[in-house]
Amino acid sequence: MSTTTPSEGALETRGIEPVPHAERHARTRELFPTWVAANISVLLLTMGAGLVVTGGLNFWQILVVAAVSPILSYGIVGLISIAGKRGGSPGMTLSRAVFGQRGNFFPGSLIWVARWGWETINAVTGAYAILTVLDICFGVEGSAALTVVTLVAFVAGTFLISGLGRKVLHVCSTWSTYLFGAFSVLVLAYLVARTDWSQVFARPAGSTAMMVAGIGTLAAGGLSWAPSAPDFTRYLPRTASSRALVGHSVGGAGIVVLPLVLMGAVMAVSVPDLSSASDPVSFLGELLPTWIAVPYLVMALIGMLLINSMSMYSAGFTAQTLGVRVPRAWAVSVNAVISLVLGYLLMNVATSFMGSFISFLTLLAVAFSAWIGVFGVDMLRRRTYDGEALMDTGRTSAYWYRAGFAWQAMTAWGVALVVGLLFTKVDWFSGPLATSWVGRNGLGWLTTIVVAAVLYSVLPKAPAAAVPSERASDEAELVGV
Repeated sequence: MSTTTPSEGALETRGIEPVPHAERHARTRELFPTWVAANISVLLLTMGAGLVVTGGLNFWQILVVAAVSPILSYGIVGLISIAGKRGGSPGMTLSRAVFGQRGNFFPGSLIWVARWGWETINAVTGAYAILTVLDICFGVEGSAALTVVTLVAFVAGTFLISGLGRKVLHVCSTWSTYLFGAFSVLVLAYLVARTDWSQVFARPAGSTAMMVAGIGTLAAGGLSWAPSAPDFTRYLPRTASSRALVGHSVGGAGIVVLPLVLMGAVMAVSVPDLSSASDPVSFLGELLPTWIAVPYLVMALIGMLLINSMSMYSAGFTAQTLGVRVPRAWAVSVNAVISLVLGYLLMNVATSFMGSFISFLTLLAVAFSAWIGVFGVDMLRRRTYDGEALMDTGRTSAYWYRAGFAWQAMTAWGVALVVGLLFTKVDWFSGPLATSWVGRNGLGWLTTIVVAAVLYSVLPKAPAAAVPSERASDEAELVGV
């Protein structure tokens, strides 16, 4: 007879409640395919092209940008993921210990809304991939009706995978890592054979400022995973290596980001329009022969499906943390419906896909960075989380603080958020400091993290959460660095 508990089966039934120590059987190496899958996106090709066409960078500069950005962003993701093994709960639930039971509603709501945009961008990219495959294989031309059908199909697949939970996500991520890697090598070999490398290496160097801005833009996408990072480590034992968590996070992301950005940059030398394409997928059908383009697009489609599934998986926890009282699998449906509606508007109303994407990434980075700065400093101070207090949303919770708010964390978060927006410039918004060196180089997100972290560090500490003595001894034995 199987001894598998309901929460460990194919359908994950556990919500935001802490995972008992006896059920924490995950391995740190599982994080590698998780973060590989989180970056399998053809949008990285387009962003690599943008570094050439818009940024004016040469091949060697783009190599530096593509190498540094995942180290920076996923290094932060890996560090934040340590909280998951310590507390056994999703990131936004652990955030209650930092901001207070009521205070957590504010950063939680902002992050939840930001996920709508991320999931919309990926849903649209996935729908474009389906349309491109249909056009290449069957000559089916796109239409408004077909756009809706492909978008619904993509979102439905996302809902199914994310609803099933962690184990299904891990299996899908592992297989997609192998398959996408194999097809990427095939595409890379084709490009190596067909590219005019003298033209690629003849490009003059661009400015250092554009390199810095490029790193910031690429890193912004990675930072969006930071609040979700503990969601994927809460099944790890508390003794799991923190160094391994960070290493697998950076390695999994870097092994995808580096080659895809470089491939996009090489493609842009012969097809400059790639960086501004309204449809960020169909160009693959023009650049690559059908026998490579179709399977590669199918794999890219699977990758984008997994990215959205991971995002919706975490969004379900965020919804539950904010008070949506439905099972986790159904909490996911809220974001599925929203991404469906917003995706239709983006595909049929927005005039520039990439313009909307870059603007979104810029604002996303600021929104997430304010939380990262506060939560990260708190995590450095904290070694345990009181599981019962996390789930107790009333006045008896050790994380109630003052009227449900930890004013130190709320102050640092709010001030950092405002400061970050002052340095931010997008298509439809420009902060008064956006023309400064920090603003021009796209470092508003980094400023946000620094301001949040420094301010939270110097403010008086919130009253320590009292852990009942009968639980304190157990946690002291099990906690890992």
